[in-house]
Amino acid sequence: MKGCFTAIVTPFFNDAVDYESLEKLIENQIAAGMDGIVASGTTGESPTLSHKEDQEVVSFITKKVRGRIKVIAGTGSNATSECISLSKHADSTGVDGILVVTPYYNKPTQEGLYRHYAAVAKSVGCELIIYNIPGRTAVSMDIDTFKRLQEFKNINTVKEASGSVDFAIFLKNKIPEYDMLSGNDSLNLPLLSIGAVGCISVVSNLYPQKVKQVFRFYQNSQPAEATALHHKLLPFTQAMFMESNPIPIKHACYKKKLIASNQPRLPLVSCSPSLAGLIEEIMDTLDF
Repeated sequence: MKGCFTAIVTPFFNDAVDYESLEKLIENQIAAGMDGIVASGTTGESPTLSHKEDQEVVSFITKKVRGRIKVIAGTGSNATSECISLSKHADSTGVDGILVVTPYYNKPTQEGLYRHYAAVAKSVGCELIIYNIPGRTAVSMDIDTFKRLQEFKNINTVKEASGSVDFAIFLKNKIPEYDMLSGNDSLNLPLLSIGAVGCISVVSNLYPQKVKQVFRFYQNSQPAEATALHHKLLPFTQAMFMESNPIPIKHACYKKKLIASNQPRLPLVSCSPSLAGLIEEIMDTLDF
């Protein structure tokens, strides 16, 4: 699972999934040379998709991609049985992997986290990516739990979104066998410098070529160029998280005419006028 992946938005129109816009987004990602797409993740508003919609979105993306790039399906849940059901469906569509967030709200112990991931890993044949994001889930996986999960051959990758470079360094140092994907756009370059092999990006919904170029520069021994581009993207990156993701990126995609509506689903609402203005101002200053 090395490379740059886009956590793709789920476009809505009149509160229904807008498959025409979704197909446009998919083709844009493929044309830009991204390594893959993450379907039905946080950016794809998985919390407000029904199970039926979730499965339909994953099936649609897998079918439209047709093996041209990789597809990862977000199948996480705070109920293990539900996570297994979504994971089995995704696996049956031919996805390359599943992205499983640490269970949220009910705050399992480390033993509970281990058993959750063990049960899901046993239920599928595709790769399982551990998604560690305590800022949203209120629970963080300990290094020892990561180590225990190495017994499963289909767990080889972690999406690291703790927001702590120290934790990422510690994890990479203690378990170098895990491939690490950056889960925070603002930390893509810092995590690349400590051994990350790619990212799962929000910003790349709009600027896929530029997000991937940061990694290409670094991997081609051009750290100055990588740093300059990372810094150029930073104001836009920061704006994308001033209100809950995916509110800002949906507005940016709408202004770029990639999707027909910027509306998320309740309880999320569209961008505040002040943030919308800032996003548009930043986009106007970027000569991409």
